[in-house]
Amino acid sequence: MRIIQLFLLVTLGTFTLQAQTSGSTNQKIDSIKSAAAQAIMRLRALDTLAQGLGVTKETQQDTVQRLDTIVIRLSQPMAYTRSQGAAIKPVDTRSVTGSNIQEKIKRFHMPSFWTKTNRATINLNEVAFVNWNAGGNNSVSGIMSLHSERNYKFRYVQWNNSLDFRYGLNAQEGQTIRKTDDQIRFSSTFGHRKDTISKWYSSGKMNFNTQLSNGYKYPDRSKPISRLMAPGYLFLGVGTSYIDDAKKLNIYVSPLTQKATFVLDQDLADRGAFGVRRATYDALGNKITDGEKVFMELGILVTNTYERTVAENVLVKSNLSLYTDYLASFGNIDVDWFLDVHLKVNKFITSNIGMHFIYDDDILFDRVINDLGFVEQNGRPKLQFKQLLGFGVVYAF
Repeated sequence: MRIIQLFLLVTLGTFTLQAQTSGSTNQKIDSIKSAAAQAIMRLRALDTLAQGLGVTKETQQDTVQRLDTIVIRLSQPMAYTRSQGAAIKPVDTRSVTGSNIQEKIKRFHMPSFWTKTNRATINLNEVAFVNWNAGGNNSVSGIMSLHSERNYKFRYVQWNNSLDFRYGLNAQEGQTIRKTDDQIRFSSTFGHRKDTISKWYSSGKMNFNTQLSNGYKYPDRSKPISRLMAPGYLFLGVGTSYIDDAKKLNIYVSPLTQKATFVLDQDLADRGAFGVRRATYDALGNKITDGEKVFMELGILVTNTYERTVAENVLVKSNLSLYTDYLASFGNIDVDWFLDVHLKVNKFITSNIGMHFIYDDDILFDRVINDLGFVEQNGRPKLQFKQLLGFGVVYAF
Protein backbone atom coordinates (compact mmCIF):
# COMPACT_ATOMS: atom_id res chain seq x y z
CA MET A 1 0.00 0.00 0.00
CA ARG A 2 2.91 2.38 0.65
CA ILE A 3 4.00 1.85 -2.92
CA ILE A 4 0.56 2.90 -4.11
CA GLN A 5 0.57 6.00 -1.80
CA LEU A 6 4.01 7.05 -3.08
CA PHE A 7 2.77 6.63 -6.67
CA LEU A 8 -0.27 8.85 -5.82
CA LEU A 9 1.89 11.63 -4.31
CA VAL A 10 4.19 11.69 -7.31
CA THR A 11 1.19 11.90 -9.64
CA LEU A 12 -0.38 14.75 -7.62
CA GLY A 13 2.94 16.68 -7.57
CA THR A 14 3.28 16.30 -11.31
CA PHE A 15 -0.19 17.59 -12.07
CA THR A 16 0.26 20.44 -9.49
CA LEU A 17 3.42 21.60 -11.16
CA GLN A 18 1.68 21.55 -14.50
CA ALA A 19 -1.16 23.57 -13.05
CA GLN A 20 1.18 26.28 -11.63
CA THR A 21 2.93 26.85 -14.92
CA SER A 22 -0.16 27.07 -17.06
CA GLY A 23 -2.87 29.67 -17.67
CA SER A 24 -5.10 31.44 -15.17
CA THR A 25 -5.87 30.56 -11.53
CA ASN A 26 -9.20 28.90 -12.36
CA GLN A 27 -7.57 26.69 -14.94
CA LYS A 28 -4.96 25.72 -12.36
CA ILE A 29 -7.63 24.77 -9.85
CA ASP A 30 -9.54 22.71 -12.42
CA SER A 31 -6.37 20.90 -13.47
CA ILE A 32 -5.58 20.06 -9.83
CA LYS A 33 -9.11 18.71 -9.26
CA SER A 34 -8.98 16.61 -12.43
CA ALA A 35 -5.58 15.20 -11.53
CA ALA A 36 -6.76 14.36 -8.03
CA ALA A 37 -9.86 12.55 -9.37
CA GLN A 38 -7.79 10.51 -11.82
CA ALA A 39 -5.34 9.60 -9.06
CA ILE A 40 -8.17 8.41 -6.81
CA MET A 41 -9.60 6.26 -9.63
CA ARG A 42 -6.21 4.71 -10.27
CA LEU A 43 -5.77 4.08 -6.56
CA ARG A 44 -9.10 2.25 -6.38
CA ALA A 45 -8.28 0.19 -9.44
CA LEU A 46 -4.92 -0.82 -8.05
CA ASP A 47 -6.50 -1.68 -4.71
CA THR A 48 -9.10 -3.91 -6.43
CA LEU A 49 -6.37 -5.64 -8.43
CA ALA A 50 -4.31 -6.27 -5.28
CA GLN A 51 -7.29 -7.81 -3.50
CA GLY A 52 -7.96 -10.09 -6.48
CA LEU A 53 -4.38 -11.32 -6.38
CA GLY A 54 -4.63 -12.03 -2.63
CA VAL A 55 -2.09 -9.39 -1.60
CA THR A 56 -2.59 -8.15 1.98
CA LYS A 57 -0.68 -5.79 4.16
CA GLU A 58 0.92 -8.68 5.98
CA THR A 59 2.17 -10.32 2.82
CA GLN A 60 3.49 -7.01 1.54
CA GLN A 61 5.47 -6.49 4.73
CA ASP A 62 6.96 -9.97 4.45
CA THR A 63 7.81 -9.82 0.76
CA VAL A 64 9.27 -6.36 0.29
CA GLN A 65 12.43 -4.71 1.58
CA ARG A 66 13.16 -0.98 1.39
CA LEU A 67 16.50 0.25 0.16
CA ASP A 68 16.27 4.04 0.25
CA THR A 69 13.50 4.80 -2.27
CA ILE A 70 13.90 1.58 -4.34
CA VAL A 71 11.46 -1.31 -3.69
CA ILE A 72 12.67 -4.81 -4.54
CA ARG A 73 10.25 -7.76 -4.42
CA LEU A 74 12.03 -10.80 -3.07
CA SER A 75 9.27 -13.42 -3.57
CA GLN A 76 6.10 -13.75 -5.62
CA PRO A 77 2.93 -14.08 -3.50
CA MET A 78 0.80 -17.21 -4.04
CA ALA A 79 -2.06 -16.51 -6.45
CA TYR A 80 -4.05 -19.58 -5.33
CA THR A 81 -4.34 -21.87 -2.34
CA ARG A 82 -5.17 -25.59 -2.22
CA SER A 83 -8.71 -26.21 -1.10
CA GLN A 84 -9.15 -28.09 2.12
CA GLY A 85 -9.76 -31.79 1.77
CA ALA A 86 -8.05 -32.12 -1.63
CA ALA A 87 -6.08 -35.35 -1.79
CA ILE A 88 -2.79 -35.50 -3.62
CA LYS A 89 -2.03 -39.01 -4.89
CA PRO A 90 1.65 -39.89 -4.75
CA VAL A 91 3.27 -41.27 -7.90
CA ASP A 92 4.31 -44.91 -7.65
CA THR A 93 7.43 -45.14 -9.78
CA ARG A 94 7.57 -48.91 -9.37
CA SER A 95 4.61 -49.33 -11.75
CA VAL A 96 6.54 -47.89 -14.70
CA THR A 97 9.94 -49.48 -14.21
CA GLY A 98 11.44 -52.94 -14.47
CA SER A 99 9.20 -55.98 -14.68
CA ASN A 100 6.21 -54.20 -13.10
CA ILE A 101 5.17 -52.44 -16.31
CA GLN A 102 1.38 -52.72 -16.44
CA GLU A 103 0.67 -51.53 -19.99
CA LYS A 104 2.13 -53.49 -22.86
CA ILE A 105 3.90 -51.59 -25.57
CA LYS A 106 1.78 -51.42 -28.72
CA ARG A 107 4.10 -52.56 -31.47
CA PHE A 108 3.80 -51.23 -35.01
CA HIS A 109 2.42 -53.73 -37.50
CA MET A 110 2.84 -53.37 -41.24
CA PRO A 111 -0.55 -53.07 -42.97
CA SER A 112 -1.52 -56.07 -45.07
CA PHE A 113 -2.62 -55.59 -48.66
CA TRP A 114 -4.21 -59.06 -48.76
CA THR A 115 -7.94 -59.61 -48.28
CA LYS A 116 -9.48 -63.02 -47.71
CA THR A 117 -12.91 -64.62 -47.85
CA ASN A 118 -13.85 -68.09 -46.61
CA ARG A 119 -17.44 -69.33 -46.75
CA ALA A 120 -18.80 -72.84 -46.24
CA THR A 121 -22.43 -73.67 -47.04
CA ILE A 122 -24.58 -76.77 -46.58
CA ASN A 123 -27.95 -76.91 -48.34
CA LEU A 124 -30.39 -79.67 -47.39
CA ASN A 125 -33.65 -80.93 -48.83
CA GLU A 126 -35.75 -83.68 -47.30
CA VAL A 127 -39.05 -85.31 -48.25
CA ALA A 128 -40.75 -87.93 -46.01
CA PHE A 129 -44.08 -89.76 -46.45
CA VAL A 130 -46.10 -91.66 -43.84
CA ASN A 131 -49.30 -93.38 -45.04
CA TRP A 132 -49.44 -90.93 -47.92
CA ASN A 133 -52.30 -91.97 -50.17
CA ALA A 134 -50.97 -90.15 -53.24
CA GLY A 135 -47.69 -92.09 -53.07
CA GLY A 136 -44.10 -90.95 -53.27
CA ASN A 137 -40.61 -91.94 -52.19
CA ASN A 138 -38.73 -90.63 -49.19
CA SER A 139 -35.62 -88.75 -50.18
CA VAL A 140 -32.83 -86.69 -48.69
CA SER A 141 -30.45 -84.54 -50.70
CA GLY A 142 -27.68 -82.16 -49.76
CA ILE A 143 -25.09 -79.96 -51.40
CA MET A 144 -21.92 -78.84 -49.69
CA SER A 145 -20.04 -75.88 -51.12
CA LEU A 146 -16.88 -74.02 -50.21
CA HIS A 147 -15.83 -70.62 -51.54
CA SER A 148 -12.44 -69.09 -50.79
CA GLU A 149 -10.73 -65.93 -52.04
CA ARG A 150 -7.26 -64.46 -51.59
CA ASN A 151 -6.85 -61.04 -53.21
CA TYR A 152 -3.88 -58.67 -53.23
CA LYS A 153 -4.00 -55.01 -54.24
CA PHE A 154 -1.34 -52.33 -53.84
CA ARG A 155 -0.82 -49.31 -56.06
CA TYR A 156 -0.24 -50.68 -59.58
CA VAL A 157 -0.66 -54.41 -58.89
CA GLN A 158 -3.80 -56.49 -58.35
CA TRP A 159 -3.84 -60.26 -57.95
CA ASN A 160 -7.16 -62.09 -57.52
CA ASN A 161 -7.43 -65.78 -56.61
CA SER A 162 -10.61 -67.80 -56.02
CA LEU A 163 -11.41 -71.45 -55.33
CA ASP A 164 -14.89 -73.01 -55.53
CA PHE A 165 -15.84 -76.54 -54.56
CA ARG A 166 -19.34 -78.04 -54.77
CA TYR A 167 -20.47 -81.59 -54.13
CA GLY A 168 -24.01 -82.90 -53.85
CA LEU A 169 -25.63 -86.28 -53.16
CA ASN A 170 -29.18 -87.60 -53.25
CA ALA A 171 -30.51 -90.62 -51.36
CA GLN A 172 -33.94 -91.79 -52.46
CA GLU A 173 -35.96 -94.75 -51.20
CA GLY A 174 -35.47 -97.76 -53.44
CA GLN A 175 -32.40 -96.31 -55.19
CA THR A 176 -28.70 -96.13 -54.55
CA ILE A 177 -27.05 -92.83 -53.67
CA ARG A 178 -26.61 -90.63 -56.68
CA LYS A 179 -24.39 -87.64 -57.34
CA THR A 180 -26.20 -84.38 -58.06
CA ASP A 181 -23.35 -81.86 -58.23
CA ASP A 182 -19.57 -82.03 -58.54
CA GLN A 183 -17.34 -79.06 -59.35
CA ILE A 184 -13.81 -77.91 -58.63
CA ARG A 185 -12.96 -74.46 -60.01
CA PHE A 186 -9.82 -72.40 -59.52
CA SER A 187 -9.11 -68.98 -61.04
CA SER A 188 -6.12 -66.65 -60.77
CA THR A 189 -5.72 -63.26 -62.46
CA PHE A 190 -2.64 -61.04 -62.16
CA GLY A 191 -2.87 -57.45 -63.40
CA HIS A 192 -0.61 -54.39 -63.61
CA ARG A 193 -1.73 -50.85 -64.44
CA LYS A 194 0.24 -47.75 -65.40
CA ASP A 195 -1.08 -45.51 -62.59
CA THR A 196 -3.34 -45.63 -59.55
CA ILE A 197 -6.28 -43.94 -61.31
CA SER A 198 -6.73 -46.23 -64.31
CA LYS A 199 -9.08 -49.21 -64.08
CA TRP A 200 -7.46 -50.99 -67.03
CA TYR A 201 -4.83 -53.63 -66.30
CA SER A 202 -2.44 -55.63 -68.42
CA SER A 203 -3.33 -59.09 -67.20
CA GLY A 204 -2.50 -62.75 -67.26
CA LYS A 205 -5.19 -65.30 -66.38
CA MET A 206 -5.35 -68.96 -65.46
CA ASN A 207 -8.55 -71.02 -65.03
CA PHE A 208 -8.80 -74.67 -64.06
CA ASN A 209 -11.99 -76.77 -63.89
CA THR A 210 -12.55 -80.44 -63.10
CA GLN A 211 -14.60 -82.76 -60.85
CA LEU A 212 -13.97 -85.08 -57.90
CA SER A 213 -15.73 -88.41 -58.40
CA ASN A 214 -17.16 -90.60 -61.17
CA GLY A 215 -20.25 -89.51 -63.02
CA TYR A 216 -22.82 -91.89 -64.51
CA LYS A 217 -25.79 -91.77 -66.79
CA TYR A 218 -28.22 -93.12 -64.21
CA PRO A 219 -29.48 -95.77 -63.71
CA ASP A 220 -26.59 -97.32 -65.70
CA ARG A 221 -23.56 -97.63 -63.42
CA SER A 222 -21.53 -99.99 -65.59
CA LYS A 223 -19.50 -97.32 -67.36
CA PRO A 224 -18.64 -93.89 -65.96
CA ILE A 225 -19.11 -91.03 -68.35
CA SER A 226 -16.76 -88.72 -66.41
CA ARG A 227 -14.01 -88.99 -63.79
CA LEU A 228 -11.48 -86.90 -61.95
CA MET A 229 -9.49 -85.03 -64.63
CA ALA A 230 -11.74 -86.54 -67.27
CA PRO A 231 -12.52 -83.93 -68.20
CA GLY A 232 -10.20 -81.28 -66.85
CA TYR A 233 -9.96 -77.84 -68.47
CA LEU A 234 -7.01 -75.46 -68.26
CA PHE A 235 -7.10 -71.94 -69.70
CA LEU A 236 -3.88 -69.94 -69.80
CA GLY A 237 -3.53 -66.60 -71.57
CA VAL A 238 -2.68 -62.90 -71.54
CA GLY A 239 -4.83 -59.89 -72.27
CA THR A 240 -6.36 -56.86 -70.60
CA SER A 241 -8.78 -56.45 -67.70
CA TYR A 242 -11.21 -53.75 -66.66
CA ILE A 243 -11.65 -53.90 -62.88
CA ASP A 244 -14.08 -51.69 -60.99
CA ASP A 245 -13.94 -52.65 -57.31
CA ALA A 246 -16.68 -50.21 -56.33
CA LYS A 247 -19.18 -51.81 -58.75
CA LYS A 248 -17.66 -55.30 -58.29
CA LEU A 249 -17.26 -55.62 -62.04
CA ASN A 250 -14.43 -57.50 -63.74
CA ILE A 251 -14.10 -57.89 -67.51
CA TYR A 252 -11.20 -59.81 -69.03
CA VAL A 253 -10.42 -60.00 -72.76
CA SER A 254 -7.62 -62.20 -74.06
CA PRO A 255 -6.85 -62.51 -77.79
CA LEU A 256 -4.30 -65.23 -77.03
CA THR A 257 -5.46 -68.04 -74.74
CA GLN A 258 -4.50 -71.68 -74.82
CA LYS A 259 -7.20 -74.17 -73.82
CA ALA A 260 -6.15 -77.65 -72.79
CA THR A 261 -8.74 -80.41 -72.39
CA PHE A 262 -7.55 -83.36 -70.29
CA VAL A 263 -9.15 -86.80 -70.42
CA LEU A 264 -6.82 -88.87 -68.25
CA ASP A 265 -9.06 -91.95 -68.23
CA GLN A 266 -7.93 -94.16 -71.10
CA ASP A 267 -11.35 -95.75 -71.66
CA LEU A 268 -12.96 -92.33 -72.06
CA ALA A 269 -10.07 -91.16 -74.23
CA ASP A 270 -10.46 -94.18 -76.49
CA ARG A 271 -14.12 -93.27 -76.96
CA GLY A 272 -13.16 -89.71 -77.94
CA ALA A 273 -15.01 -88.13 -75.02
CA PHE A 274 -14.96 -84.33 -74.56
CA GLY A 275 -13.37 -83.63 -77.94
CA VAL A 276 -10.11 -85.60 -77.73
CA ARG A 277 -9.01 -87.75 -80.66
CA ARG A 278 -10.48 -91.23 -80.23
CA ALA A 279 -8.62 -94.54 -80.64
CA THR A 280 -8.34 -96.23 -84.00
CA TYR A 281 -9.40 -99.85 -84.63
CA ASP A 282 -8.95 -102.39 -87.39
CA ALA A 283 -11.78 -104.21 -89.14
CA LEU A 284 -11.91 -106.85 -86.41
CA GLY A 285 -12.23 -104.28 -83.65
CA ASN A 286 -8.64 -104.51 -82.41
CA LYS A 287 -7.25 -101.21 -81.13
CA ILE A 288 -4.40 -99.88 -83.22
CA THR A 289 -3.65 -96.60 -81.41
CA ASP A 290 -4.82 -95.27 -78.09
CA GLY A 291 -6.99 -92.28 -77.85
CA GLU A 292 -5.27 -89.01 -77.00
CA LYS A 293 -5.61 -87.77 -73.44
CA VAL A 294 -4.96 -84.10 -74.15
CA PHE A 295 -6.57 -81.81 -76.71
CA MET A 296 -4.96 -78.40 -77.27
CA GLU A 297 -6.66 -75.31 -78.68
CA LEU A 298 -5.66 -71.67 -79.21
CA GLY A 299 -8.24 -68.93 -79.33
CA ILE A 300 -9.99 -65.92 -77.78
CA LEU A 301 -11.27 -65.87 -74.20
CA VAL A 302 -13.68 -63.32 -72.72
CA THR A 303 -14.78 -63.55 -69.09
CA ASN A 304 -17.01 -61.41 -66.94
CA THR A 305 -17.79 -61.50 -63.20
CA TYR A 306 -20.34 -59.18 -61.65
CA GLU A 307 -22.04 -58.81 -58.27
CA ARG A 308 -24.95 -56.57 -57.36
CA THR A 309 -27.31 -56.19 -54.42
CA VAL A 310 -30.71 -55.83 -56.11
CA ALA A 311 -32.66 -55.58 -52.85
CA GLU A 312 -32.06 -55.84 -49.14
CA ASN A 313 -30.39 -59.20 -48.40
CA VAL A 314 -30.66 -60.22 -52.07
CA LEU A 315 -27.32 -60.61 -53.89
CA VAL A 316 -26.96 -61.61 -57.55
CA LYS A 317 -23.69 -63.06 -58.87
CA SER A 318 -22.87 -63.70 -62.51
CA ASN A 319 -19.85 -65.53 -63.92
CA LEU A 320 -19.65 -65.75 -67.71
CA SER A 321 -16.95 -67.31 -69.91
CA LEU A 322 -16.86 -67.24 -73.72
CA TYR A 323 -14.24 -69.02 -75.82
CA THR A 324 -13.69 -69.69 -79.52
CA ASP A 325 -10.83 -71.52 -81.22
CA TYR A 326 -8.83 -69.91 -84.04
CA LEU A 327 -7.99 -73.08 -85.96
CA ALA A 328 -10.54 -75.87 -85.55
CA SER A 329 -13.87 -74.07 -85.37
CA PHE A 330 -13.53 -70.29 -85.28
CA GLY A 331 -16.91 -68.71 -84.61
CA ASN A 332 -18.31 -71.64 -82.64
CA ILE A 333 -18.41 -70.16 -79.15
CA ASP A 334 -18.14 -72.29 -76.02
CA VAL A 335 -20.35 -70.82 -73.30
CA ASP A 336 -20.02 -71.37 -69.55
CA TRP A 337 -22.38 -69.14 -67.55
CA PHE A 338 -23.26 -69.50 -63.89
CA LEU A 339 -25.93 -67.26 -62.35
CA ASP A 340 -26.48 -67.38 -58.60
CA VAL A 341 -29.03 -65.51 -56.44
CA HIS A 342 -28.35 -65.43 -52.69
CA LEU A 343 -31.25 -64.73 -50.33
CA LYS A 344 -29.85 -63.95 -46.88
CA VAL A 345 -32.11 -64.70 -43.91
CA ASN A 346 -29.57 -63.88 -41.20
CA LYS A 347 -25.87 -64.35 -40.49
CA PHE A 348 -26.05 -68.16 -40.53
CA ILE A 349 -29.10 -69.06 -42.64
CA THR A 350 -29.30 -68.47 -46.37
CA SER A 351 -31.14 -69.60 -49.47
CA ASN A 352 -29.86 -69.61 -53.01
CA ILE A 353 -31.16 -70.16 -56.52
CA GLY A 354 -28.58 -71.15 -59.10
CA MET A 355 -28.60 -71.71 -62.86
CA HIS A 356 -25.72 -73.13 -64.86
CA PHE A 357 -25.58 -73.02 -68.68
CA ILE A 358 -22.91 -74.85 -70.70
CA TYR A 359 -22.51 -75.13 -74.44
CA ASP A 360 -19.37 -76.84 -75.74
CA ASP A 361 -19.00 -77.62 -79.42
CA ASP A 362 -16.66 -80.52 -78.58
CA ILE A 363 -19.14 -82.36 -76.32
CA LEU A 364 -21.43 -84.50 -78.46
CA PHE A 365 -24.72 -86.06 -77.41
CA ASP A 366 -26.59 -89.05 -78.85
CA ARG A 367 -23.35 -90.49 -80.18
CA VAL A 368 -23.55 -94.23 -80.94
CA ILE A 369 -20.47 -96.49 -80.97
CA ASN A 370 -20.84 -100.22 -81.73
CA ASP A 371 -19.02 -103.06 -80.02
CA LEU A 372 -16.21 -102.98 -82.58
CA GLY A 373 -15.46 -99.34 -81.73
CA PHE A 374 -16.91 -97.83 -84.89
CA VAL A 375 -19.08 -94.72 -84.70
CA GLU A 376 -22.51 -95.43 -86.08
CA GLN A 377 -23.99 -92.05 -85.19
CA ASN A 378 -21.73 -89.04 -84.74
CA GLY A 379 -24.00 -87.03 -82.41
CA ARG A 380 -24.27 -83.27 -81.99
CA PRO A 381 -23.62 -80.62 -79.31
CA LYS A 382 -26.48 -79.48 -77.09
CA LEU A 383 -27.14 -76.75 -74.56
CA GLN A 384 -26.61 -78.08 -71.04
CA PHE A 385 -28.69 -76.63 -68.22
CA LYS A 386 -28.66 -77.22 -64.48
CA GLN A 387 -30.92 -75.55 -61.92
CA LEU A 388 -30.25 -75.48 -58.18
CA LEU A 389 -32.50 -74.46 -55.30
CA GLY A 390 -31.26 -74.79 -51.76
CA PHE A 391 -31.89 -73.63 -48.22
CA GLY A 392 -29.25 -74.16 -45.62
CA VAL A 393 -26.58 -72.98 -43.23
CA VAL A 394 -23.62 -70.77 -44.08
CA TYR A 395 -20.50 -70.17 -42.01
CA ALA A 396 -17.92 -67.51 -42.81
CA PHE A 397 -14.43 -67.79 -41.36
